[in-house]
Amino acid sequence: MDLLDILLILLSGAGLLHGMFFAVYLFFFNNKRTLPNLLLGLILIVMAFRIGKSVLLYFSKELESQFIFAGLSLLLLIGPLLRWYTSAMTKPGFKVRRANFSEIIPFALVFITSFFVPNEWLNENNTKSVVVFASCIIFIYLHLACYIFIAGRTVWYVVKGYSRASLTKAQTTVLQWLKLMLIGFVIIWVSYVFNIIEDKVPYIVGPIVYAVVIYYLSYRAFILKINRSDGSVFDTSEKTKLFRQLKKIVVEQKLYLESTISLASISKLIDKNMQQTSEIINQTAKQNFNDFINFYRVQEAKKLLLSDKEQKFTIASVAFDTGFSSLSSFNSAFKKFEGATPSSYRNRSNIVEPN
Repeated sequence: MDLLDILLILLSGAGLLHGMFFAVYLFFFNNKRTLPNLLLGLILIVMAFRIGKSVLLYFSKELESQFIFAGLSLLLLIGPLLRWYTSAMTKPGFKVRRANFSEIIPFALVFITSFFVPNEWLNENNTKSVVVFASCIIFIYLHLACYIFIAGRTVWYVVKGYSRASLTKAQTTVLQWLKLMLIGFVIIWVSYVFNIIEDKVPYIVGPIVYAVVIYYLSYRAFILKINRSDGSVFDTSEKTKLFRQLKKIVVEQKLYLESTISLASISKLIDKNMQQTSEIINQTAKQNFNDFINFYRVQEAKKLLLSDKEQKFTIASVAFDTGFSSLSSFNSAFKKFEGATPSSYRNRSNIVEPN
């Protein structure tokens, strides 16, 4: 074994171990043990065994046919796991039900059959075995390609159902992660398909590509904190309920008139952190926090501006009485919601502002 082989096995082996360690973290050390984290961990473990088979096959040409076929069969398991993971990350309350397990029947059949495959099947001079082996490989790779497509279509439908402006930060993060993950699987799939043309593309390229992809995805998962997310970020019904509760408190108690009101203070009203409250407002009201509060302030200001009783107040006093911290912010907010400045709005009713 020369130096290049040693470097190749270290690189591919490091990627394999990295994926395994990431899976162990998701299983046992992650604070949020959810179905998506479990499925992602299973995907990493199955991929690690699959890559391990490739590494051993490259450096040892005397592997048992049973081991080779068992390794190939794992690709039939990755597809369903990937689809389930994508659904669990985009559909609130998704569960892997008994009917879903029918999707792993192809894997079970090929895996069990692999224990009865004689070594003669890998003999290149045996025409029948070559045809069977080639057909099996084509089926397995097409099977994985179909599931990558199905998972991608799931993400596409979710993106299509939301405008870019209405997506919350958590939703954007999940969709960004799923896109990266699917691109990574496409790259791995392409590298292994090219491995079929072994004279042009060395077989070890597959494990090396996997190592690079898994390192990058692990880094992105850490940056995006994807282990803290699941399909609940798309649960509009729960968010709608919380938003209505929040809106009722803010409007009935006229909290919007308080100049000191903040995202932190109203988050406590529904027992959520600031990010969650911001997401609830963004998704349900289609507004950010400032616009949500300023809308009610402007409605209150309109009443004061058109009230004979209050015409003694200047526009500046109306601004401060309705919770704005400055006249400029009041003018900007009023024009945004009413399409006119407070002065022109008041003049429509022929009310002259006092000196």
